Formats: sequence, C-alpha cells, structure tokens
Amino acid sequence: MDATALLDRYERMNIIRRTEKAAHDLFLQGLVKGTTHLAAGQEAIAVGASAALRPDDYVFATYRGHHHALARGATPEECLAELMSRATGLCRAKGGSMHLTKAATGMLGSYAIVGAHLPMAVGAAWSARLRGTEQLAVAFFGDGATNIGAFHESLNLAAVWKLPVLFVCENNLYMEYTPIADVTAVPRPAADRAPAHGIPGEVVDGNDVVAVEEAVGRLARRARAGDGPAVLEAETYRHFGHSRTDPAAYRPAEEVERWLKHDPLDLARGRLAELGVHEETVAGADERARAVVERAVAAAKAAPPPDPREALTDVWADGGAAWRT
Repeated sequence: MDATALLDRYERMNIIRRTEKAAHDLFLQGLVKGTTHLAAGQEAIAVGASAALRPDDYVFATYRGHHHALARGATPEECLAELMSRATGLCRAKGGSMHLTKAATGMLGSYAIVGAHLPMAVGAAWSARLRGTEQLAVAFFGDGATNIGAFHESLNLAAVWKLPVLFVCENNLYMEYTPIADVTAVPRPAADRAPAHGIPGEVVDGNDVVAVEEAVGRLARRARAGDGPAVLEAETYRHFGHSRTDPAAYRPAEEVERWLKHDPLDLARGRLAELGVHEETVAGADERARAVVERAVAAAKAAPPPDPREALTDVWADGGAAWRT
C-alpha cells in the first residue's frame, strides 16, 4: 500500500475513533439514551475490510457496529444523531446504537442478537448468486458468536452451496465479560473450527489495517471466482468495556497495557513514518478528522427530535405500516 492510500485509511480510522469518543462523551452528558457498545480499538478491521470490498457488497455487523456503519458510508453526523434519537439520525431515531443501517451503501444492519445475522449474510450471498452480480456478503461477528449454533449452521450451508460470503470474526478476547479462551476448546475460536465445515480459516492482526485489507481482498477475490466462503479471524482488542455500564475491571492490567501499545492508529502512524510521510501531513489528517467530528456533534445536538407521526413508517419495504396478505 502506498503512502496516499495508507493516509486515507489512517484518516478514516481517526474519524471513527473520534466519533466513538464523541458517543462516549455524549452518553456521559445524558444525550445518548440507552446503552452503547463502543468499538474503539477495532477500527482497522472495518476500514481495512471495507477498502477491500466493492461499493455494492453487503456488510452485516453486530451491536458493536458503529465502525462498520461509518466505514461503509454512514456519516458521523448520521450516526451520532441516531444515538441521540434525532430526526436526522441514520434510521430516523428508530434504530439507536445497536441497529445502525444504511442499505443504500450496502450496510445491511447491526444486530443485537448474537450470531443472528450470520444466516442473513448467507441469504444475501445466495441472492447475489441467483442474480449473477458477483456481489459479496460479509458477516462481522465477535468471538462469542462462534459458540452459537447459527455460526456452524451458516458455515455449513455456505460451504455446501459454495456461496460468496466471508465470515470475519472480530476476536477481542472477551465474550461480553467472559474470556473466550475459558469456554472454548480450541485457541482460535473461528479459524480453528472452519476446517470442520470444509472452509479455509485464517488469522490476521486485526489492528493492522494493511494486513486486514490484504487478507480480505484476497479472500474476496477467491469467493467471487466461485471458490466459496472463508473464515478470517482478526485479533483485536476493545479499549472500553462491553458496554457503557461495564468498567472492564475483569481484564488484567498488563493485558490492557500490552494491547493499548498495539493501537491501530499508532501502527498506521508508524507505517506512514516508514513510508516517509512527514509528521505535518499526518497532523493534517488528525485535524481534518477532528473538524469533521466536531461539526457532526454540533449538528446532531441541534437536530430536531423525530416526528411521532413517523413511528409506524418503514415497517414494510414500501415505507408503510399497513398489513397486507
């Protein structure tokens, strides 16, 4: 990856990190209702993967999916307004933090039920196969989902039909509050189980945006060529607890310190320096990201609340709510 492309990836990750920080601060100010599940520290997976995909590919994410929505074209203003229950929100205040969706850009939703979206990604891949579009479906999920039946059902069916779908595990070591290693027989909960379904399983440094983009790009080309699905396990670490009510005191201090030294933004900055990019250029990307999120926060705060008359719209594909047979 050349310096120009890497600087672009760095700025995108920077915008996502600052948007997550803004969500955290707005929550503490009482402006974000309900809970939030922040993905700060996992930006390289979303940005690297999205950069390797086509604009018309499909992405499915978990409740910790802000970074994927932003990487697939949602703006910081749309996301923050949604979290703040404003009319200008991504889903017009109907989805909230856990259900960010922007179908127009292929972001087919974030899902709160663990593992529930994996079969949906298989269905989207089957649809692409039927229509002959060479589109790809990508399901991002946490390590905890690998112990859910839907994970194995989805891998099996995708393998049987050789569908163009990628299963990307964002392994941040914890399934909510429980270390995944304490309840799983294999060291790599996703990649080690893939061969049982006849699917290749790979592991990548999920904090290295270059490595993620290369791996997803290679597996995407394989799937489009008709060689079927693959599992990619991206090792990463969330900077915050499971949700905003979780101080994450169960994580060993030395583990947290070790992973914070392996921050995606720091790794990208190091790569930029190796490519000869001046600090002033990187600082410019930092400033642009800061300005984008600052404007987004101000706009979301100023946005009006949703119109109650729209509460029952968008139930069906035609935008309405009337039951029909």
